[in-house]
Amino acid sequence: MEQVLQQFRDTIVKATTNKTPLRILGGGTKDWYGQSLQGEILHTRAYTGIVAYEPTELVIVARAGTPLSEIEAALDERNQMLAFEPPRFGAASTIGGVVAAGLSGPRRQAVGAARDFVLGATLVDGKGDVLRFGGQVMKNVAGYDVSRLLAGSMGTLGLIVDVSLKVLPKPFIETTLRFELGQKEAIERLNTWGGQPLPISASAWHGGTLIVRLSGAVAAVKAAVQKMGGEEDTQAAAFWNELRDHGNAFLGDAEGPALWRVSVPPVAPPLDLEGDQLIEWGGAQRWLRTDAGAKKIRAVAEKAGGHATLFRGGDKSAGVFHPLAPAVAAIHRNLKNAFDPSGIFNPGRMYNDF
Repeated sequence: MEQVLQQFRDTIVKATTNKTPLRILGGGTKDWYGQSLQGEILHTRAYTGIVAYEPTELVIVARAGTPLSEIEAALDERNQMLAFEPPRFGAASTIGGVVAAGLSGPRRQAVGAARDFVLGATLVDGKGDVLRFGGQVMKNVAGYDVSRLLAGSMGTLGLIVDVSLKVLPKPFIETTLRFELGQKEAIERLNTWGGQPLPISASAWHGGTLIVRLSGAVAAVKAAVQKMGGEEDTQAAAFWNELRDHGNAFLGDAEGPALWRVSVPPVAPPLDLEGDQLIEWGGAQRWLRTDAGAKKIRAVAEKAGGHATLFRGGDKSAGVFHPLAPAVAAIHRNLKNAFDPSGIFNPGRMYNDF
């Protein structure tokens, strides 16, 4: 693998010298996400394999090109998991792409986002230097954690070559409850439950039905079922997998109206936007299928205290990601210049101007 790493470095140094843009590519399962794809392809799939896995320490270290399926299989053997439930989007998904995209699945409301599970990472920057951040234990960082900065960076800061991730045991038991509720009532119910010691690990509302997953110890889950009521569905694993991987009719429709992801405070009331909505994460994530313009959607999101991302389809000319405030944009540019002064890594993938 050292030879592959050296090839990466040589390619990056040459690209920097010639100012040739590079497009970092793992499994290609998220090519549709973000702005336009530019540059010569730099494949990561050759740099593969689990470097270390310590089940008792709840830590796994893997090279960027390692298939997510391989990591999940290894964890499954020890009854453990990547608790943030990264969307797979296909069998070719790699762990480097998982971290670079920074996307989280249904369990994010209970355990945290992808970045919260990144303990360390190795990066090749625009100069071809190999930089190591963080570590391989849970308490490893004093000061600013650069490794977590890479989560969601879309490959714009450099080539992620390996990552160290926290893993968690699978819950003893899971069950799902269904409630027939309107959107406003569902949001209110979720926020009420959110302030109580209930083992809620995921929630989804769509089309008048609120679906809530409970996970944890047997006694805690059974007590929650009795307290919350609703209709119990112990065979709902397929539903949550489809939601996680965007395989259902709402999230997976590539031909319908644009799919927007609107992030707002959980207590935000229903958004005054036309189109169909699906609500996750206790009310904090509002998926929206609509033909409405970006300006209107983002104005409504901002009024509610949040932001909006054009997730799939639609017109990307207005920008996929919510425009940054000037001070925040300056920080982004400074980080980009520090790690990639020649601007060769995935140029324009997040924002058109850097």
